[in-house]
Amino acid sequence: MKAFHSLIAASVLCCLPVAAKSNLEFKDVFDFRYAQGQQLSDNGRLLTFSAKPYRGNSEGLVYDLTTNKIIARVPQGTKPQINKAANWVAFTQVPTLLEKETTKKKDKKKLKNHLILIDTQTHKQTTFAEVVDYQISDDGNWLAYRTKEKPEDDNADKKADKPESEIKADKKDKFYSLVIVNLRDMSKTTIEHVGKFALSPKEYGVLFNIHAEHGAKNHIGFFDLNTQTQSNLFDEPGVTLSQAIWHPKKPIVAFNMANYVNDDTRRRDHQITLWHSDTNTLKEINNPTGWFTGKTAKLTWSEQGERLYFQNRPELEAKVKELNYDDEASLTDFETIRAQKGLQVWHNNDAEIKTREAKTWQQANKNRHYQAVYHLNGEQVVQLANEQAPNIRLNTEANFLLASNDKPHLERIMYEGFFNDYAAINVKTGKQTQIIKGSPFRPSLSPTGSHAAFFKDQQVWLKDLSSQSMSPLTKAVREAIFADDKHDYPSEQPGYGFAGWQLDGSIVYVYSKFDIWAFDVNTQQATRLTKGRETNTQYRVKYLDKNQLGFAANDTLMLHTHNTENKQSGVATLNLATGKVKTVLKGEARYALVAKAKHADKLIFTKESYHQFPDFWQTTSTFSKTKKVTDLNPQVKNFAWGGKPELVQYKGYNGEDLQGVLIKPAGYKEGDKVPTVIYFYRYMSQRMYNFPKMELNHRPNFPMFTSNGYALFLPDIRFEIGKPGPSSTQTMINAAQKLIDMGVAHPEKIGLQGHSWAGYQSAFMITQTDMFKAVVSGAPVSNMTSAYSGIRLKSGLARQFQYETGQSRIGKPLTQALDLYIENSPVFFADKVNTPVLIMFGDADGAVPWQEGIQYYLALRRHNKDAIFLQYEGEPHHLKKFPNQVDFSIRMMEYFDHHLKGKPAADWIKSGVKHQPE
Repeated sequence: MKAFHSLIAASVLCCLPVAAKSNLEFKDVFDFRYAQGQQLSDNGRLLTFSAKPYRGNSEGLVYDLTTNKIIARVPQGTKPQINKAANWVAFTQVPTLLEKETTKKKDKKKLKNHLILIDTQTHKQTTFAEVVDYQISDDGNWLAYRTKEKPEDDNADKKADKPESEIKADKKDKFYSLVIVNLRDMSKTTIEHVGKFALSPKEYGVLFNIHAEHGAKNHIGFFDLNTQTQSNLFDEPGVTLSQAIWHPKKPIVAFNMANYVNDDTRRRDHQITLWHSDTNTLKEINNPTGWFTGKTAKLTWSEQGERLYFQNRPELEAKVKELNYDDEASLTDFETIRAQKGLQVWHNNDAEIKTREAKTWQQANKNRHYQAVYHLNGEQVVQLANEQAPNIRLNTEANFLLASNDKPHLERIMYEGFFNDYAAINVKTGKQTQIIKGSPFRPSLSPTGSHAAFFKDQQVWLKDLSSQSMSPLTKAVREAIFADDKHDYPSEQPGYGFAGWQLDGSIVYVYSKFDIWAFDVNTQQATRLTKGRETNTQYRVKYLDKNQLGFAANDTLMLHTHNTENKQSGVATLNLATGKVKTVLKGEARYALVAKAKHADKLIFTKESYHQFPDFWQTTSTFSKTKKVTDLNPQVKNFAWGGKPELVQYKGYNGEDLQGVLIKPAGYKEGDKVPTVIYFYRYMSQRMYNFPKMELNHRPNFPMFTSNGYALFLPDIRFEIGKPGPSSTQTMINAAQKLIDMGVAHPEKIGLQGHSWAGYQSAFMITQTDMFKAVVSGAPVSNMTSAYSGIRLKSGLARQFQYETGQSRIGKPLTQALDLYIENSPVFFADKVNTPVLIMFGDADGAVPWQEGIQYYLALRRHNKDAIFLQYEGEPHHLKKFPNQVDFSIRMMEYFDHHLKGKPAADWIKSGVKHQPE
């Protein structure tokens, strides 16, 4: 009888309806949260981040990885920080979204941030109000922060609150109350009108500068944490700090000190100084002759503190006095009159056109500093970078650094792409050794500085930097591809890059298309370390320590894997001593390593697919056990998200095999022919296992479409040089026809959506075929003849390089291939268009002139074509303002709903929107 009742219960349960899943709506996108600023504690016990929704308030979260539970939540918590001892986690608590949106622009600065400090043992949260900035000591015993909040016992001279300065501080320099907190008992000490400050990592003290009344009583002071006493190091009119940083191990603080008396901030010299707090001794570090340190120069210690890296710049010429009208005679003085002109002289001999020259000066020259180093043991200053080697990739632990210089190639860059001269810099001596000139590809420098490897002429070359002799490393390796075989640009093929070096410089590790190769520097013998070619799997080293210099002979490397056929991405390990490769994470997903604890065997990774959000997981270096940590978006399971992505094979322009990702709509029944939106750019099939970005912007929100009756297709496109328009068009026709032949895409209900380069492609395609029912084209180039001689306003570069050697792939100057520029420009074939098109542009686009959209719209309008133009005011190449992102996403859906589903047209589609006067 009991068994009978069980059978009845089972039958009832099996017949209960499964809860229906909802179709995704635009408002649902607002709730999806992503981790920002994630940090893993050095001891591997804590994981923290800010969970930020697309629209809403962030939440600070702290996870205890031993229990896998949340131990703290902080409303509006952002920018998490864990101190080295991991006994505190700090969040900056920002105002609510409602406060931000309802506060008038002029009052935005009045909004306050707070500091939330969490004790990781007791989980108690402490709030510190109106915090501007803060530092926590490594041992977790001390907190120092600046606050806008006035202390209750503020008896300071009221004139100092708003000084009528005789020695004025720089306008951007702000001074607040500095509060020093003993975190063991929460006792506080407050110091008024503090600018820069630096809290020692251990229990030494706090260095700070005060701007006092009129600037005459400025001083740089020190607060001793042990004795709770305050003393002055420098007490002179106008003295100030620009940078300060403590030695990681010793009671030494380095700082840049200057004086407001010199009010020319670009030319003001900042003295680099070391102060030993235990012996109260000062050491000035002098720049080489002809160099000085400016206000924005940075200070950086090496990990063990044996080196202090600092920045400097060549001395500047005296500032030329500006001529202004100041008396009757000046009103008719030609020099003074002409000094008021507004003029830029564009000369053919200029290395850069004026817009680029202005950008370069503003970004790289106005406050450019060069890298130098002070060796503590030898008390020696070494200039590392200079005008011949201005750019250095700083690794504070390296004995040799890679430097680059693009200045000799500025004119060439205007037409051909980006090129640099590369050199090796000896950190001990500053000696520069040339590696290669005018290369578009960055070389790799050995940790010992003895050799460099670089890619040129489809080969990897090894260069002996002492003899300057070169040899082609990969020439003898016939069974591997070292030049990117997917490169379809009219420029030199790049290589696949470098995995790194053995620490002793004896081996360089090189990537082929699939594998990692080890080349012996002395014998140049090649050894393949992975077997990726056989399975179409790419192996790439994952660096989890940004300062890692190379590998020991017995290291086990962490590898990312990616199968180019089935698009699955995983994780593997490579033991250099045994040569054993072991796949540790794999499956129908995309796995990615995120972080490794510095002093513990703890790894964080993500796992994602189209239906699975990339939450954090934890494991160890053996990968024997994995455990999911977060569940940021459990609501995914509530929505009809769409079908499982499928790979579709089709032919490209010249018959090459290509792939695309097809996602059928939720609830799809075999044999249904459904409306289909194709979203594309170049290669897209690698997104097979990507969780779709849950936001609203210039592209379709994938689940929004697949949840609401659309199939979505992401095709790969390979371009023919000189024929970007025809080759992409034929490829798209082939791809769409494949979907029709599969019985999935309704032949009368296929739409295209693309932005920028894909916006161009879609705009061109409808001049050549009527296959598509509707197109949404974002920021398209429509006339290559006019765009060719235009300027990319964001970078200041002339657009010619883009057409001759870059993305547009014409391959020749306009004067040599006028026919190709015309044949690939949709504006010249506007009369052939029979497809409704929605064009979108931001009228502050710094990449594609928005006039390109106007040209196409006017040409289509002239021929009475179905064209609508959306001009988003003040927007750049990609929409940035939230209301505009939402508006365009809704209009895109309405447009496709009307043309692909037959829904009634929205009023703006039928009649437009009349001008609304203010």
